[in-house]
Amino acid sequence: MEIGSCLNAKVHPRPPCVVPRSSAPPPAPSPPPPPSPPLRPLISFSHHLPHSDETLTRIRSSGLIACLRAHSAELAMEAARAALNGGITVLEIVRSTPGVFEVLQQLVNDYPTTVLGVGTVLNVEDAKKAVGAGAKFLMSPAMVKDVMDMDGFTNGEVLYIPGAMTPTEILSAHEAGAKIVKVYPVSALGGVRYISALKKPFSHISMVASQGITIGRKTACKPVALGVANNSLMHPLSQSIVKDFE
Repeated sequence: MEIGSCLNAKVHPRPPCVVPRSSAPPPAPSPPPPPSPPLRPLISFSHHLPHSDETLTRIRSSGLIACLRAHSAELAMEAARAALNGGITVLEIVRSTPGVFEVLQQLVNDYPTTVLGVGTVLNVEDAKKAVGAGAKFLMSPAMVKDVMDMDGFTNGEVLYIPGAMTPTEILSAHEAGAKIVKVYPVSALGGVRYISALKKPFSHISMVASQGITIGRKTACKPVALGVANNSLMHPLSQSIVKDFE
């Protein structure tokens, strides 16, 4: 083989690559993605809350709402933990307790199956904060109409317990939609005798006897012992009770 013949060899270029055209129509464009759902509000009345009927059933089953008022958030947390670890299943933290909403939120996280609420709620702003922190019920010393008319209560998500003193107020609260009424201040009105008298015409209305209730007195437990329908008691969570739990 001669070297010169290789150098002088003709190079034949390759024909250009031709892609045959398809007779099929081009594919249709993909549909646009569905719009993203709107963000949920910061405070939602569906925030890990059971239906108000379930909350009411658990309050009736317990027969007792422990009421906690403390001078500091630290003391409130300590007392609440002692009470809940000692067997309390329904606990109300009074609004005047410092850091009440932060305390409530922490307790909701630590005791998710316990019925926790806020008491002495007098306006819509506090009601929204309490529900946003996880309260399953709210309580007032009187019927606060603006709170009663909030969506979370009218649609049955949260239990609202308004306060009332006279038969007229109790009936008005019931007719306004309250599923249970707080009778306050019961000790100044006659205690057990007053509740028993109210239950005669209002046997269909659930009531909570509030103020001046002490577990150690036989009279305080008499409504429950007698089996008075739909009746519960509120008891202030004193330091002595906390010590007993510990």
